[in-house]
Amino acid sequence: MKHALVLGFLFSLAACQSPVPISLPSLGHSPNSAEEALEAYYKDLPPSVYAKAPAGRDLPHKSQVLTRILVGSCLDEEKGESAVVRRMASEPADLVMLVGDNVYGDRDNEKPVTADADLTELRESFADLAERADFRALRASHPMMVAWDDHDYGTNDGGKEFLFRRFAERVHEKFWGLDTKDVGGWPGTYYARSFGPEGQRTQVIMLDTRFFKSEWTDTDEYRAKGKEAYLPSVDPQQDMLGNDQWTWLQNQLTKPADLRLIVSSIQVLPTDGHGWEAWSRLPLEQQRLFRLISDAKAEGVVFVSGDRHAAFLYEKEGVLPYKVSELTSSSINVAFLDSTDERDSAQIGDGFTGENYGAIDIDWDAGKVGLSIKGANGRTVLTKMVKFR
Repeated sequence: MKHALVLGFLFSLAACQSPVPISLPSLGHSPNSAEEALEAYYKDLPPSVYAKAPAGRDLPHKSQVLTRILVGSCLDEEKGESAVVRRMASEPADLVMLVGDNVYGDRDNEKPVTADADLTELRESFADLAERADFRALRASHPMMVAWDDHDYGTNDGGKEFLFRRFAERVHEKFWGLDTKDVGGWPGTYYARSFGPEGQRTQVIMLDTRFFKSEWTDTDEYRAKGKEAYLPSVDPQQDMLGNDQWTWLQNQLTKPADLRLIVSSIQVLPTDGHGWEAWSRLPLEQQRLFRLISDAKAEGVVFVSGDRHAAFLYEKEGVLPYKVSELTSSSINVAFLDSTDERDSAQIGDGFTGENYGAIDIDWDAGKVGLSIKGANGRTVLTKMVKFR
């Protein structure tokens, strides 16, 4: 695509000056910001620039009782056939949740790529994913719900400062077929769905922890234990979800549900085990989340996350009126550690660094849910039974 015109707008706006007034036919006036200029440009792009996922299964009917959900994150589309993806496609499940880094659109052959206005690498990454035989098998076998994280957002560890975020959102939503759903009508990629009748109702809440997120606070000692990349922010204006998403979440938590799976691409519960990306790096927002759930009297919450290139299970008391758990499943095919000695105060057992996926098995009669991490061969390596009512 030709984007010299857009880059000219950006340079002019960055310098806070232009030799002549800038106007765009689709905008009707001079843009007030680089993002506004880009937005007008993106609106005029033809449909052919967007990759689309192969046809998939429809989501379960709202009356269907869910008993098994599979979870995965961190899939590098440039790598070969994935045993994890094939295993997920072959296992019985009512739903698959891909919870972030579903492509690596800010890299090329594992080398970082600086995003351009056309998000060339990101769009190519989604096109490559659509052609993978293992991914096509997964799409054909199970319904999917998806969240994004930084690598399918378009910039490593990025947030609301990412200039091309609105185009990244379009790329994401059009690929997954979300652009014609409710989520396509608002900024950000968050949405929720509920399945099953009263007494057996599962609510799945997919959060967007990228589009509105404040910048992280850089560490003062890179890779030092507990502050490897970022420090907890002391900024009182810190933000994770943005005002609209916070209001939306509050409303979602008042809806009837027996089990609530809150999906966050980055970890929610860990506070002292590492200093990588997590809600603990924006501690006021982490407390706001816990307070919102408590005030809404929303029972049956289980957190689900990815991102870490290792899998973990957590359980914590004192942050909600009841003991709450989290399953972190990562990664599908981007495992690069032989082992981990990470230990958070909420952590259950050791972390698992091999390629993996998660399983959520719901026992409605017992009011319990089994949280499991499985290796590429399908063997269970971590498991925990959690009471949700």
